[in-house]
Amino acid sequence: CGPTTYNYIHLGNARPLVVFDTLRRYLAYRGYEVTYVQNFTDVDDKIINRSQEEGEEALKLAERYINEYFKDADALNILRADVHPRASQHIEEIINTTQKLIDKGFAYEVEGDVFYRVKAFKDYGKLSGRSVEDMLSGARVEVDERKEEAVDFALWKAAKPG
Repeated sequence: CGPTTYNYIHLGNARPLVVFDTLRRYLAYRGYEVTYVQNFTDVDDKIINRSQEEGEEALKLAERYINEYFKDADALNILRADVHPRASQHIEEIINTTQKLIDKGFAYEVEGDVFYRVKAFKDYGKLSGRSVEDMLSGARVEVDERKEEAVDFALWKAAKPG
């Protein structure tokens, strides 16, 4: 997952840049063919809020911070990804995938928002070796009374007035 482009990168954003760049370089060194894809989340509440604060159209603001992101990544000697898709360019695919998750019972809609139903996927956390309960312990969990479970997370947020 790539950055949400509403501000300059900070240490927390730089960490995955360095980690994935190191992994990519190592795999290439070991002879693997690597196609590195890093998305930009250029549609998000944080971007909309920042665009309203700064009086700039949201996609233009996101593009400005994408350009700043590349400057910072270049300064850190991070190799550019092979592909940098933007969320705004894949809305139809996001909607279709989200609908499939709803149809299969892995997601649910509440007032136009769609949440991923974590407990519907019995192996959730297997890759990281952590149980859902472990993930909750000490984690930042967005409080939303509309969610079925605290661990569920938003896949889609409906447009808000204004």
